[in-house]
Amino acid sequence: MSEQTVRLTVAQAIIRYLNAQFIEIDGAQVRLCGGGFGIFGHGNVTCLGEALYDHRETLPLYRGQNEQSMGFAAAAYAKYHLRRRFMFCTASAGPGTANLLTAAALAHANRLPMLMLCGDTFLTRLPDPVLQQLEHFNNPAYGLNDAFRAVSRYWDRITHPAQILQSLPAALATMLDPADCGPAFLGLPQDLQGWAYDYPLVFFEEKTHRIRRQTPDADEVADAVAALRAAERPVIIAGGGVQYSGAVAELTAFAEAHGIPVIETIAGRANMVNDHPLNIGPVGVTGSDSANAVAEAADVVLAVGSRLQDFTTGSWTAFAKDAQFVSLNAARHDAGKHRALPVVGDARLGLGALGALMQGYQAPESWLSFAQDERRKWNAYVAENVRPGNRPNSYAQAIGVVNALCDPRDRVVAAAGGLPAEVTANWRTLDIGTVDVEFGFSCMGYEIAGGWGARLAQSEIEPEADTIVFTGDGSYLLMNSDIYSSVLTGKKLIVLVLDNGGFAVINKLQNNTGNESFNNLIADAPTVDHPFAVDFAAHAAAMGAHAVRVDTPEQLGEAFKAAKAADKTSVIVMNVDAYDGWTTEGHTWWEVGTPEVSDRASVCEKHAEIEAERARQRRGV
Repeated sequence: MSEQTVRLTVAQAIIRYLNAQFIEIDGAQVRLCGGGFGIFGHGNVTCLGEALYDHRETLPLYRGQNEQSMGFAAAAYAKYHLRRRFMFCTASAGPGTANLLTAAALAHANRLPMLMLCGDTFLTRLPDPVLQQLEHFNNPAYGLNDAFRAVSRYWDRITHPAQILQSLPAALATMLDPADCGPAFLGLPQDLQGWAYDYPLVFFEEKTHRIRRQTPDADEVADAVAALRAAERPVIIAGGGVQYSGAVAELTAFAEAHGIPVIETIAGRANMVNDHPLNIGPVGVTGSDSANAVAEAADVVLAVGSRLQDFTTGSWTAFAKDAQFVSLNAARHDAGKHRALPVVGDARLGLGALGALMQGYQAPESWLSFAQDERRKWNAYVAENVRPGNRPNSYAQAIGVVNALCDPRDRVVAAAGGLPAEVTANWRTLDIGTVDVEFGFSCMGYEIAGGWGARLAQSEIEPEADTIVFTGDGSYLLMNSDIYSSVLTGKKLIVLVLDNGGFAVINKLQNNTGNESFNNLIADAPTVDHPFAVDFAAHAAAMGAHAVRVDTPEQLGEAFKAAKAADKTSVIVMNVDAYDGWTTEGHTWWEVGTPEVSDRASVCEKHAEIEAERARQRRGV
């Protein structure tokens, strides 16, 4: 009997396939792809645009303002949904697709699913060089889209209509794989998008996906348990993978059963609420004195769902050189870092396997008391640090005001600059999974775009909650157009623009390494002849937002209450001090390159100080 087929264009087949994919989440079946973000051009409008029109109800296409911000929004959407749902981004050939490159890198660094459907040059090459084509004189097959190989977990250029029968399922499998999750890229030549093919109907049958949970190897579990049972000063690092696995309850139960203190990474910042007695605080360069004191003294470190990047480990100075790491991670690459005993597998299943063999073990009471004493000291520091009036306007004060007035399920978004450190150190978590500090790629411009993407996801599940964005003036100027997107789509944001007159956190780094302020603050930029303050409130209002400038934290509080009550996006602007507004405690050493020789004595002195700290650095892979 002949196979039943349907004749479709390549673009139509891609969209029809996506429309038929579902996933089971908490017992409910929902569409795997939540829709997409798109800016049309000659490379995607005529064919892919035609296909998307017929599915505009089930795969809504959000009109972006900038391809890079579309990718940021897609990443934030996937993060909110704990990597169980994704959005696609479509861009035209040439600069439209090129604009997605940074967003793809962000999704890759953060291990977040995002599907890119991007225009490409003609397969026939008959019109070459087509508009916006990059010509490589000795390799006509090489083009702009090849740049995405380095920032994609799955990459393919479709060169025949039948190819998507293998490529699309493979792309989805990559995006849903806990160990290999990340962005997938499909290059779609402009002519091929419209070519027709007789596709088998079975390809478009509805399919329900489930996220794989890998059971850890019994021998690896046994080795890990032996190390943990011998520990006198154990600590748990809770990373973002705890939330992606849905293992928050299991991690909490494991820590409580054995009296083990927990410290959080930036990605794992809301694995525990602030007042849980085992929550000792955030660890690392942008951490807390409490967590860093425990990390330094620990003899066995159980890292759960963390890739152990340099801000977590203080460039590998935050932990004792002889501390034994045990790393529970779905990805083999992460589980074996720094001579760790690897436990490759799902966090929820792994914690269960470890717990089954840890019965009867209890960390020494003196160790937990030490950790909790350190946390009490840190809590007192934060309380004073966020207090209005303790110094000129600061990030910490603004964070404290919002923290005191927000609802437990409100989601906080921050990225790059000084705010990730300030939010990580000073934000007191009110509920699980409510903090998104993008620091995997430390990407300026993510804040507002990511807030929009998070709000799209949040409105599907808990529309009564708010998405709160913290951004500096530098990031705002880099990418702000999704204020307009949020107004157009009716997806309310509360955006706090904290203006410190330039790139103040890098100015701080510049000063802390013995250098003079140069080209970071607007006041110190040698090519600025006429410095002036941007009217961010007027700019935001021009995009349709409620907008107000405030002068004090007290006024900020009143403006925030009004923003909570408003029915559309609100932007609140406040100046903060560029020099005296920083959280000064809670930092570990961080490796940065400094000049070995310089005519300035201050630079040489700082280089010597920084290099002296290197003696504490763990050596490993």
